[in-house]
Amino acid sequence: MSSTPATPPAFTHHVPSWLADAVLYQIYPQSFADASGDGIGDFNGITEHLDYLEWLGVNAVWLNPCFASPFRDAGYDVSNYLAVAPRYGTEDDLAELVDNATRRGIRVMLDLVAGHTSDRHPWFTAAANNPGDNRYIWTTGEEKELPEGFVPSPGSRPGGYLPNFFDSQPALNFGYGRPDPAEPWRQPIDADGPRANRAALREVMDHWLRLGLSGFRVDMAHSLVKDDPGLAETSKLWSELRAWLDDTHRQAALLAEWGDPTVSVPAGFHADFFLQFGGPDDGLPLRSLWNNGHGTVHEHWEQESCYFDAEGRGSALEFVSAWEATATVIADRGYAVLPTANHDFSRLACGPRTAEQLPPAFAFQLTWPTLPAVYYGDEIGMRYQPGLPDREGSVLGPRYNRAGSRTPMQWDDTANAGFSPAAAERLYLPVDPDPARPTVDAQRADSGSLLNLVRRLIALRRSTPELGTRGSVEVLHTGYPLVYLRGGRYLVVVNPRRDPATLALPRAEMARARPVERSGVTVGERDIAAEGFSFGIFAL
Repeated sequence: MSSTPATPPAFTHHVPSWLADAVLYQIYPQSFADASGDGIGDFNGITEHLDYLEWLGVNAVWLNPCFASPFRDAGYDVSNYLAVAPRYGTEDDLAELVDNATRRGIRVMLDLVAGHTSDRHPWFTAAANNPGDNRYIWTTGEEKELPEGFVPSPGSRPGGYLPNFFDSQPALNFGYGRPDPAEPWRQPIDADGPRANRAALREVMDHWLRLGLSGFRVDMAHSLVKDDPGLAETSKLWSELRAWLDDTHRQAALLAEWGDPTVSVPAGFHADFFLQFGGPDDGLPLRSLWNNGHGTVHEHWEQESCYFDAEGRGSALEFVSAWEATATVIADRGYAVLPTANHDFSRLACGPRTAEQLPPAFAFQLTWPTLPAVYYGDEIGMRYQPGLPDREGSVLGPRYNRAGSRTPMQWDDTANAGFSPAAAERLYLPVDPDPARPTVDAQRADSGSLLNLVRRLIALRRSTPELGTRGSVEVLHTGYPLVYLRGGRYLVVVNPRRDPATLALPRAEMARARPVERSGVTVGERDIAAEGFSFGIFAL
């Protein structure tokens, strides 16, 4: 079960009015569109494609980190929080992107790496030569050997430092939940170093919000305070920041990479993601939907089948139960986010999952009461690309290469799929080599394409309150087909397996259901019949 955080400082539980109706779209900036011609995506490339995002219907965009960085972890190793990475353009380019997006009704959010910096950050290079600097977590150098997990000092300072992920990402010091004078690096949360870092977080957030950004997705948000039973002190820290945010930037949103909304939302985040990790079941609810054992796979994951699988060996019960428990705790204080994929996890189109299996997945994601997050390219069925080389720290294990989910966006049938005019060998990552790869241009011209379906589903969700975050959900069947009722008025049927599925009509009045959007599902007088790889949304 989730731990209950200690009572945090009061904040208003105000939720920005725009967030309830948000359809999020995640952009990996180095792979979306290259306007400069250097083979790496950039701000101007995104700006040039804002008309596409407006046409699609998304109204909030989250950009992966675009701060100055040596890119040992694809930008999650920040060397200057107040400067953009030159490969993406200038701060003026980012401001122009935000202004143009705003005029189209699209909000832009940045990725805030709160728990660590790059080892090239001036803060760290200074601390590595100054034993009195406590911005990071350092041993004294008096130990016979470094404690487990610490890395030897790269400077004149004795001892070693604690990394937060890779060794090149030293953890910022936000204190320890259980300080210990015998281990002086375990400082209390109100020591000078932790206090300076909390102040710096506010300064960084304030700088970018004043540029017109609409908030942040916070990387590894749970990791700030170390040895923190129940994440109580980490929760207090975010509650303090949320109170400041409510007072100074009331329409800004904080989204957590935490993986447990039952803890992160009460702590002060407006929303948190169902992730491939995190929470009491280590990410099993999300993986029970999408993870088919291909693409990004950790060796310790124990999962036999996912629900969205052609063989039909899974169950939606794992996810539904987790959602129900989450909704009970967070109530109207915030939201859970359901992504199609992300930069660290396999795309929907991965391994044996074919294009015909994707429509039921989107029909489910865009009619469930979570906030939907579409990972760039999933709306056209871009495939996870296996066998790529390590790129900026993408490989995490023998079966876990994140590069396969980070390949260039496929816009058209020109060179490099329209991503960049650069030579192919200069691209950030190779484009899908399949001549039949899906593209935006081809699918926009095809009314029966996945892209046009996703666009219709987004429009339906945004125009139908019962299908959004505020509408009730009543689950009627968690097997095949998955059947649920939204807002008491819309019946949703999803069959992601290859074989047909039938279900006795749960209620007689459903026989009068009128199809709103469907493919392969019929509602008869006595039963619901769903062909393989089918879905249906019906008005009662």
